[in-house]
Amino acid sequence: MKKNINIVEEPVADYKKAEEDLLKKGLSSNYTERFHTMARLMKLNMILKSAKITHKKIE
Repeated sequence: MKKNINIVEEPVADYKKAEEDLLKKGLSSNYTERFHTMARLMKLNMILKSAKITHKKIE
């Protein structure tokens, strides 16, 4: 007798393959793309450093 016919199983995430794919994509980019990406990250870092975070009480 079959049990749990209606149960949907979530696919298992393959984090190692995803990480390898990101590394391959990063290595395939040229120096100009890497420079622009680094410049964007540095600008974002400067913006986040100067950000003032305030907390409000939830009522």
